[in-house]
Amino acid sequence: MYQFIENGTVTSVQGFKAAGIHCGLKKKKPDLALIYSEVPCNAAGTFTLNKVKAAPILISQKIIQKKNQVRAILVNSGNANACTGEQGHKDAIEIQEHCAKILELKPNEVLVSSTGVIGQPIPVDKIIHGINEIKDSLTSSGGHDAAEAIMTTDLREKSFALKIKLTGGEVRIGGICKGSGMIMPNMATMLAFITTDANIEQALLQEMLLHAVNKTFNKITVDGDTSTNDMVILLANGLSGISVKKDSVDYNLFLKGLNLISEEMAKSIIVDGEGATKLIRVTVHNAKTSSDADTIAKSIANSPLVKTALNGADANWGRIISAAGKSGADFDPLNTMIYFDELPIMLAGYKIVIDEVKAAEILNRDNFSISLDLNEGNFSSTWWTCDFSQEYIKINANYRT
Repeated sequence: MYQFIENGTVTSVQGFKAAGIHCGLKKKKPDLALIYSEVPCNAAGTFTLNKVKAAPILISQKIIQKKNQVRAILVNSGNANACTGEQGHKDAIEIQEHCAKILELKPNEVLVSSTGVIGQPIPVDKIIHGINEIKDSLTSSGGHDAAEAIMTTDLREKSFALKIKLTGGEVRIGGICKGSGMIMPNMATMLAFITTDANIEQALLQEMLLHAVNKTFNKITVDGDTSTNDMVILLANGLSGISVKKDSVDYNLFLKGLNLISEEMAKSIIVDGEGATKLIRVTVHNAKTSSDADTIAKSIANSPLVKTALNGADANWGRIISAAGKSGADFDPLNTMIYFDELPIMLAGYKIVIDEVKAAEILNRDNFSISLDLNEGNFSSTWWTCDFSQEYIKINANYRT
């Protein structure tokens, strides 16, 4: 029913083309990406809740809010066009309008996105020149090139695609994303672009994307910082001929598929976190409310003391229970139990049962879980995080150079 496509990407979905080229924002690496649909798409999006929003965020958010159909997404890396004032907004509009002209579209059919250094004027001339070239590079196999072109401190490109068998036949979902640092979403995380050939009306598409984002992209953290440029965009071009309607069997099947690919995309960002060596799943079970479970899991996942201990494979359970206690959630620590994978560390009543050797063995893996059982209710929440290494400091100490 669900099958990930080997080497899949946004252009594994029929009707979509993409390209990634070098236009001069970076010294050598690709820095301009274009995703293009042969037909108009219904579009959904989620955007950063940071009060400081980059110019492309404001432009693309307005298009989504107006429920305009979309044909293209233009993305540059190497410059965020954030905190650039009125001129930055004019520059983003000029870039959008030129892209629309080259593709023979209306400006509101083109979403724009940027990522990179904050506070520097965007080199419009270089991007305009790149737009003139990139149209001829669009291909149905260009998704990986686009994924590479949106990278900043990422170490690897992130591309995915999934087949879903619905009652009327097969549809596909493809996605690319970028993100490595400045990750603690308050809607999505960094940049993610998802395509599908299912036919889904805009309001339902927006509802489904919000559901998926809240369960995946909004449950990851590298460093607790929400970017000025975060967005997740979902385009549906309907070329499969298969419609997904609210509360139908296909609705549930498609939503599960969207959640699956969104989770893989979100986790890929954590695995590639700046300086990260470990992917860590933090789950809180049996809380009084969903808010309590989420607040505690988030607090543990964000704790620098927890993350540095995990980097050194130090089974410092005290930092974990302390991070839970500072979260502000309502729970009784005396009822709490802590596990690394299936290994009990602390039982109710602060009964410490840790086996240091087995705990260290688990924490030396590159993928493991931390679980808290609060024994107070029926609600749970899972976050994904990574460890903090010295490399994280090194990367962020000279990011602009």
